[in-house]
Amino acid sequence: MREHTVYIFKHLAATTGMVVAALTGVVWLSQSLRFIDFIVNKGLSVLSFLRLTMLLLPTVMIVIVPVATLCAVIYAYNRLTADRELVVLRAAGIGPWGLARPVLMLGAITTLIGYVLSLYLMPAGFRTFKDDEIVLRTDFSQVLLQEGVFNTLTDELTVYVRARGEDGKLLGILVHDSSTPDTAVTMMAEWGALVNGPNGPLFILGEGNRQEIVGEERTLRMLYFDSYTLDLSPLAEQPGERYREPKERFLNELLRAPQTASEEQHRDELLAEAHRRIVTPLNAMALAMIGLAAMIAGEFDRRRQWPRIAWGIAGGLAYIGISFTLGGLITKNPLVTSVYYLFPLLVCLVSSWVMTINRFKLPFAGSRRTAGT
Repeated sequence: MREHTVYIFKHLAATTGMVVAALTGVVWLSQSLRFIDFIVNKGLSVLSFLRLTMLLLPTVMIVIVPVATLCAVIYAYNRLTADRELVVLRAAGIGPWGLARPVLMLGAITTLIGYVLSLYLMPAGFRTFKDDEIVLRTDFSQVLLQEGVFNTLTDELTVYVRARGEDGKLLGILVHDSSTPDTAVTMMAEWGALVNGPNGPLFILGEGNRQEIVGEERTLRMLYFDSYTLDLSPLAEQPGERYREPKERFLNELLRAPQTASEEQHRDELLAEAHRRIVTPLNAMALAMIGLAAMIAGEFDRRRQWPRIAWGIAGGLAYIGISFTLGGLITKNPLVTSVYYLFPLLVCLVSSWVMTINRFKLPFAGSRRTAGT
């Protein structure tokens, strides 16, 4: 491998890493806002917060990595041109494909990373995220039962907790249950605790009373108890009982024959997600070639680089927009699937052709011919 290839590739790799880190940080902060309510009002720990947000990162990095690749190619080759290094390489006999070799290496690596994210890390992370989210929503003792407020667990069940003891015991309990028609039940207890039963969570109440109003005559019945168990298992949704979204499924689960009525009903969505998993990583190579074609095609003008940068960015944005549009259309129109697969390949071929045309000149690049500058 020639020294110039290694030199340029190091610049590309370092720039790509920095752009990925910056964009990931911005997206991570924006995604974190959805969990602020869990932290402030429902007692979610910082470690749980970090775990949930990290599980979502593979989903956004599938989009970030190709965009970072485009930005790295444009930035690195613009810097090489500004420092006259690209002109020196041209004068030394390095042709377009010699200059493209580092970009092809970077595109291949980022495409491989994209497949790792798309085929394994994203479905595994999103599946764990959804399971943890359900657990948090049904973990009444740690999340949903806030102190000093009336917690509405369902439309028929309201729980009030005065305080929480150091040992985790709940103090000053009031429970109002109107789930049974024509019957209203109110329970008050000195203390309470939530425990995991064989079928779900149980609310253990101690040293209290149960007041029940029944019948049309609204007769009051009173029961004093030392210990009373309230079954909350109907409120707890188990992760295995729900329908898994397409993003939670691995590729073999998306492509297999439907095994349930839900899978049969959402067959088109599952297949569309499978196609997106296969095609999306190829965006990295396509965007890398778009940036390279914009930066090295035609004649050089070190003093007028902004048209190349503008066309590279515009071409990348156009590609992303068309790719996402095609990815959305394949759900409703399977005939678009072949176009969706061919689009990255077509863009790479066109970019390669543009890159090798010596007399090609981008619009607004000026009329000055400064190939030897």
